[in-house]
Amino acid sequence: MTELSLYDIAGTPGVAADVSHINTAAQVKGYAGDAELGAALKDADLVIIPAGVPRKPGMTRDDLFKINAGIVAGLTEACATHCPNAMINMISNPVNSTVPIAAEVLKKRGAYDPKKLFGVTTLDVVRAKTFYAEKNGLETAKVDVPVVGGHAGITILPLLSQARFCCFFCLTPDWSPYDRVRVVNFIP
Repeated sequence: MTELSLYDIAGTPGVAADVSHINTAAQVKGYAGDAELGAALKDADLVIIPAGVPRKPGMTRDDLFKINAGIVAGLTEACATHCPNAMINMISNPVNSTVPIAAEVLKKRGAYDPKKLFGVTTLDVVRAKTFYAEKNGLETAKVDVPVVGGHAGITILPLLSQARFCCFFCLTPDWSPYDRVRVVNFIP
């Protein structure tokens, strides 16, 4: 990575200055407000969209959708204009609704590539790992539970039959270098 552009409606240049102190050759630039959105996106290879508001207590998924749908549509429109070949990782919730919005915006602009639009639903994986580990008395960090499906209610499907518990063993010095680290998959 040679350049990292950070964009938000306000305050981004300060955050970019802090991030620029990370020990890397990448140049970090901050952009704020509608007037700077195009510059932030210009020729980007990857765009990660975590934009919108978080779900608050008492807020339904429909309430969240009404707010975030417009934000996602506007940012995706800007991507179609300024970086039409970029991979887009959608984090904005509800992901199962914002990804189709982005897809439709990109289709209308002739910039849709299904191999370059992704919905990121890490929260579902984290929850599945935690529940599985707690139920089986395992360490969450060493559990892997694949999750497929949507990102709402009954459409979230953890594949418990495919869950794995990984242990890393450092063996005694008399073992060969190939034997020193082993990964053991355990299905309780």
